[in-house]
Amino acid sequence: MDNTFSVLQVLTNLLVLAAGVTILTIVVTYIIDVTQTKDTIRRNFPVVGRFRNLFEHLGEFFRQYFFALDREEMPFNRAQRSWVYRAAKGVDNVVAFGSTLNLNPAGTAIFVNCPYPTLECDAVPTEPVTIGPYAREPYVAKSILNVSAMSYGAISKPAVLALSNGARMAGIWLNTGEGGVSPWHLEGGADIVFQIGTAKYGVRDENGSIDDQKLRDVASNTQVKMIELKLSQGAKPGKGGILPGAKVTAEIAMIRGIPEGEDSISPNRHPEINSAEDLLDMINHIRDVSGRPTGFKAVIGAYGWLDDLFNLIRQRGIESAPDFITVDSGDGGTGAAPMSLIDNVGLPIKESLPLVVDKLMHYGLRDRIKVVASGKLINPSDAAWALCMGADFVNSARGFMFALGCIQALQCNKNTCPTGVTTHDRKLQRGLVPADKAERVKRFSDTMRKEIGIIAHSCGVAEPRRLRRYHCRIVQADGRSMPLDELYPDVENAYD
Repeated sequence: MDNTFSVLQVLTNLLVLAAGVTILTIVVTYIIDVTQTKDTIRRNFPVVGRFRNLFEHLGEFFRQYFFALDREEMPFNRAQRSWVYRAAKGVDNVVAFGSTLNLNPAGTAIFVNCPYPTLECDAVPTEPVTIGPYAREPYVAKSILNVSAMSYGAISKPAVLALSNGARMAGIWLNTGEGGVSPWHLEGGADIVFQIGTAKYGVRDENGSIDDQKLRDVASNTQVKMIELKLSQGAKPGKGGILPGAKVTAEIAMIRGIPEGEDSISPNRHPEINSAEDLLDMINHIRDVSGRPTGFKAVIGAYGWLDDLFNLIRQRGIESAPDFITVDSGDGGTGAAPMSLIDNVGLPIKESLPLVVDKLMHYGLRDRIKVVASGKLINPSDAAWALCMGADFVNSARGFMFALGCIQALQCNKNTCPTGVTTHDRKLQRGLVPADKAERVKRFSDTMRKEIGIIAHSCGVAEPRRLRRYHCRIVQADGRSMPLDELYPDVENAYD
């Protein structure tokens, strides 16, 4: 009995102590809030005002899982993400009852099915495409879908390993992003597209220009198949790459040639490139030194410079042309960028891709220069539209991020990614097992290509690159649809 009383007395004392500490904490917090001058809400509503930021933060997650409809979220809605998750996990993507996609909004793509669709026995594999016929080592690309640029630094080591191994298994290329070639890009054995950004990471000299010997060293690796000169990126045209100092580890600093722990801010453009002449000179220099097919990546805004470039190519000869152009969308993705650029700068892919393709046709360069479409093309219908519009290849970054397990937590720039995809926190990386996620990368790629083929066969063509603009219609503001070939009529293949 005495022991029971003693225990109760201790518990009572603890409760009283806890209550006293709680009351004291509230009083101190109240005094701090009413006397501080930086936060209006906390000053006017002491203590309870502190919950505002918490609720605002949690709101992102509650909206995603409980309140938002399947087709209304941005930048990717639940239906889009769920398709990728199912594809990556090998779960049956067959659905029942009917589509939840509203076909009435302007801009909706509707593919024109053929009364006599292609039989499975008549379908053919996607034809390989040779890129860079004038390079010392042209690249024969076998896949219409490939992994878009994601730097080691912006994404984690386990993520790069999973992408590298998955890309090899799927037979697709992996773009390094502007952060340089890391050992983890190479470890999986995938074909590599080495991207040279405005900071020249991985091939820079002490002045920030290209070091030819470092470029030769990169190109000496047989896995490096092409080189992409990045002029601009869809999410931040006119702004260089941004890697917060918290994500600049010792290894990343060594690969990039920058100080550890300091923000990695790339120049907003290549200082050496001021004109079409400079751009062609740079492309040809990189191709001559490396021996690899070389092209450039750009988000299109102003487009008169393309006329200057293509005119110059006609003057110098088609061998001087870039081997490919990657057209990035103004709503493309990034690990970090100013909101003003993400929201309102650069043309979306639905306007820029036909513009570039038609200009290439007009100047008679369409066969010489291959076109890669990039930016929010994560589902089969997105990719099929791009092929109808004239793209040779489709690149995806965020689609493969979802395949790795990304949940669109929107914390890529904070080193706190809960799925380990974009963080260098070892504890958070633990959940991303490269061997498992490599299989998901392969399955996502395989399923994307299979279902792009399903759309193509429904339209009556034997393989996806045979899709044409008349195979797709776009819903207009009045609710009626128009075929792409009427909205974007083909131009002459050469000057009159």
